[in-house]
Parts: sequence; C-alpha cells; structure tokens
Amino acid sequence: PTALPAAHEPMLLLAVTEFVANSAAFTYFTAGALRRNISSNMLPRRFPLQLRTKSLGLFSPQLQERYPDQPMELRLSARRQPLLSCRPDALHGALFSSAEAFVVLPNATRVPAFLLNIDANVTGKPTITGNRLGGTPCLRRGRLCLPRAGLRALPVPQVKRLETLLKFGLWLFGVPWANS
Repeated sequence: PTALPAAHEPMLLLAVTEFVANSAAFTYFTAGALRRNISSNMLPRRFPLQLRTKSLGLFSPQLQERYPDQPMELRLSARRQPLLSCRPDALHGALFSSAEAFVVLPNATRVPAFLLNIDANVTGKPTITGNRLGGTPCLRRGRLCLPRAGLRALPVPQVKRLETLLKFGLWLFGVPWANS
C-alpha cells in the first residue's frame, strides 16, 4: 500500500494499481480485442520492411519464388494476456503475441505464409511536462521465433535477420509514435 500525498493546493492525483491494469489486460485479451490486421498501406513509406513478398523474400526466398511481388498482410494477436507491473520509476509490461503472415493473391484470396511468435518486455517511464502527461517507452527485450507446431506453409529460416530489422523499425518508428 502507498500513502497518498496530502493536498496543499488543488491538484489531480491519478493512481493505477497493477490489479487494475492487469484486470483490463485480462478483459481485453479474453474479449479478443488484442488482435489487429496490418496491410502495407498502414505502414509508413519509410518503414524498412514493406509487406510484399519481394521485401520478405530476403528472409524466405521460397516466398518470392512462389508468389513474385505480391502484397501481404499480417494478423497480430496476443497469445497470452499481457502482464503489467507498476514500479515507482516506470511501468513494465510483458507482451506475448504472434504474427501470422498471408500472401494476398490478385483475387483477394489469402494464402498462409508463416507464423512467428513475438515476445517483448517493454518499460515506459511517465513524464509530466507543463500540463501534459507523456511517457517514454523502451523495448527492453524482444524475441522472434517459429513455434514448434502450427502454420508453416513456407519456411522463414532467417528469423534473426528479421528480428534485427523489426527491432530497428520499432526503435525508428514505433517508439517515436508511442511518445507522440
């Protein structure tokens, strides 16, 4: 338990406990709200990895061979409930997700390409500047891996290279977007 400070002048005090944050995460996860489909038109043009078989062919040559320069989509979803913890200096989160990739054929049919598990530990330090509440997120640890069982229509053998590129993309675009 934390004692709340005495109010000497008018102020706004906001207190969030781990219980509240984890209950919300559980509710969103259970309701299936932690799912998102991403297509190439949703990514910034400067993003280092576009969702096309030509771009992802660097990591899986078979993908480019079978489906030359076709658009792709990603289905991101949580595999488990995110876990949040509150510390005096920062908020910490553990995310357990998966990314299922599909090739979009000219007739709009989606062909499964591969499935990756993505786990990340994120830290966010809240800040107050003037009258604005903000924060600074930081990716502490992230990991990509192929699941032992599951969708593997086309192999993605170079997961380490893809992981490095995605970390760079998060640092270059994701963190500034979250900060804004």
